[in-house]
Amino acid sequence: MSDRLKALADAGVSIWLDDLSRERIESGNLAELIKEKYVVGVTTNPTIFAGAIANGERYDDQVRMLVEKGEPVDRVVFELTTEDVRNACDIFAAVAEATASDGRVSIEVEPDLANDTAGTIASAQALWTAVDRPNVLIKIPATREGLPAITAAIAEGISVNVTLIFSLERYREVMDAYLTGLEQARDAGLELARLRSVASFFVSRVDTEIDKRLDAIGTDEAAALKGKAAVANARLAYAAFEQLVASERWKTLAAAGANTQRPLWASTGVKNEAYPDTLYVTELVVADTVNTMPEKTLEAVADHGEVKGDTVTGRGPEAQRVFDQLAAVGIDLEDVFVVLEDEGVDKFKKSWNELVETVSGQMEKARG
Repeated sequence: MSDRLKALADAGVSIWLDDLSRERIESGNLAELIKEKYVVGVTTNPTIFAGAIANGERYDDQVRMLVEKGEPVDRVVFELTTEDVRNACDIFAAVAEATASDGRVSIEVEPDLANDTAGTIASAQALWTAVDRPNVLIKIPATREGLPAITAAIAEGISVNVTLIFSLERYREVMDAYLTGLEQARDAGLELARLRSVASFFVSRVDTEIDKRLDAIGTDEAAALKGKAAVANARLAYAAFEQLVASERWKTLAAAGANTQRPLWASTGVKNEAYPDTLYVTELVVADTVNTMPEKTLEAVADHGEVKGDTVTGRGPEAQRVFDQLAAVGIDLEDVFVVLEDEGVDKFKKSWNELVETVSGQMEKARG
């Protein structure tokens, strides 16, 4: 089974798990995934933490201690999640030391701050300080207000996972925000080699939204385009990444020790059962990228994923034709990406509320 995952890793794709729990950490499961399944990083979100806390007893003692200290729920959430991320960072420390950009564990700023630049910066600083590990990545959403927060965090020496990227236009703005942050960090005398970043391009949600619109159009031409938009969008993103790393601006920063901001394929679990369950992995194989997968997708790739080498490089023109065809049948792509970003921010906020409610319930149990 792991031979397929090895082939993916050998093709230059870093395999990260989109899941974390204290159970995984303390049982040795996470260390086993590193050893057996080529997992070299982890991403988290509030929903992941809510599920872990609701379904595991390993948090009970810490919750009880924090309740006894009189801590409010937001502080309890902060302490529980940063504890897990800190311990996961320690498990991945050897990977981080042995590789250029892997061994990373991501934790998200409070989603309610997605449209608050100053609040996002403060949240990123607090998380960075609390986790206190060089291989943590602070997740900042790629909203309009998030862009200057990305620059500010990088400029301060905080490594960042930019999340919630849907459109090519926004991705270019994210890359610019990263480079601006690097330039400011360099001018401040910081060591650029210590900074890491990934740009998380959401995949499956693009097909979900566009397929819905193609169904509403109802023509044969529209039906023929279903399931093609998400992969095309990601391939165009990689072409934009290639353009950036060929630029003189990037070469100057690279000469100063800067690391590339690798594209990360997020939301890679297939939501339409009619599509292959490994679609957003095997069709996005290319060096210098990350694919963060839910465990179900990871197991599917291990079991039957067909890794046939690079499926991205040089396919930008083909991807652009898909987008041209989508526009021709009546898909308003600009509106698609506005809707996806707005929905993404809303889902992040609901996810956060779910986590707060879950922890509040655990605190009530601790009070007995």
